[in-house]
Amino acid sequence: MVKADRVIDARGAYCPGPLMELIRAVREAARGDVLEVLSSDSGSKRDIPAWAQKAGHEVVGVFPEQGYDRIVVRKAR
Repeated sequence: MVKADRVIDARGAYCPGPLMELIRAVREAARGDVLEVLSSDSGSKRDIPAWAQKAGHEVVGVFPEQGYDRIVVRKAR
């Protein structure tokens, strides 16, 4: 399991809220930082990895939890 440098708890927010919170956090993060988004919006597990790959960041994984997904992204640039 990868240890996150920052956890964004966006449970209860609807898309694109969790994605926008991640984008804000990525801007503040250093290259190599691992960011974890907790989202109960089913669209996040599709939208966040798509955005991360398009933006040139590494998608570490999407991990289903009870009632939400844990989406882990490493800032690559």
